[in-house]
Amino acid sequence: MTDFSSKSNPPQGTEHAEPPSFFEELHRQYVIRISEQTDTFEFCMTEHLRMSGVYWGLMGMALMGRDLRKEMGAEDLASWVMRCQHEGGGFGGNEGHDPHILYTLSALQVMALLGELDRVDKDKVAGYVSGLQQSDGSFFGDEWGEVDTRFSYCALSSMAILGQLDSGKIDVKKAAEFVGRCRNFDGGFGCIPGAESHAGQIFTCVGALSIARSLHLVDEGLLGWWLCERQCDSGGLNGRPEKQADVCYSWWILSSLKILGKVDWIDGARLKGFILRCQDSEDGGIAERPGNLADIFHTFFGIAGLSLLGYFDGREGYDSFLPVDAVYALPVPLVEQLGLKSEMREPVPLPPGAT
Repeated sequence: MTDFSSKSNPPQGTEHAEPPSFFEELHRQYVIRISEQTDTFEFCMTEHLRMSGVYWGLMGMALMGRDLRKEMGAEDLASWVMRCQHEGGGFGGNEGHDPHILYTLSALQVMALLGELDRVDKDKVAGYVSGLQQSDGSFFGDEWGEVDTRFSYCALSSMAILGQLDSGKIDVKKAAEFVGRCRNFDGGFGCIPGAESHAGQIFTCVGALSIARSLHLVDEGLLGWWLCERQCDSGGLNGRPEKQADVCYSWWILSSLKILGKVDWIDGARLKGFILRCQDSEDGGIAERPGNLADIFHTFFGIAGLSLLGYFDGREGYDSFLPVDAVYALPVPLVEQLGLKSEMREPVPLPPGAT
């Protein structure tokens, strides 16, 4: 059977070879090309989540220091985002799609990146978000009632971006307490109380608690070790035990470790090498693992992972690159401009004798 996810099989032993450099110009061209392609099979299959796709593409470009208004058609994008808003205040993943908290956060992030947040009726969106909170502090994703800690993060982040986190429209304390009840014996977090720990959910929980200034609900030492144990022989990170490494966890895990002050608890050099080997050296973009096809999701998270690892810091040719904020997944200068607050731990060195 043909494996359509693979572009070419990397040679044996490449995980130990010197990793390539970062293909900045190829990635820039890749993001622009993907954003302009509306007649491909991939576009049709992901049409329902275009809002998130636009966010991933814009963030990749923003972290590379590109001019979004000039290169990404900011005015047209902002107008499209507003057409995705519903009367109740929430945003859908594309025009004609139902509103959801996931795409509402993506829409706010896109408008913030484009410098167009003033076009958003903040009270209206805040009303939509607050209407999704339940009596136990959790949040529905939409009117159909699914509960997930991802939605807790989206709600808290959205309210912060709207400048209404402390407005009393949502119960921040109850939201944090619900997330705390999703903590497991291994220190990790699941999507609901009792659900399996997973690196993606852990970011949403740690990020939500950071925004809520409630990191005391995290067993920081135990969770730090669980996250560090996700590093595989390839240098990459997996989302849970016995799974393959995937570039996206370079973001989900590193961001959590950054918030907890424990980024140095993993082998950063090996992880950088893994991410760089996942690049497409011909067409640009970054794949989930070496030899697979690139996509916009992994391209953004690969760049964000390198940013958290300090790969671009002080390196010649990358002066215009922007660091990513580990809590809000936006460029640090934009987070500062918006006045977004979060709770972060000071860096903690790796304990003596630990490997």
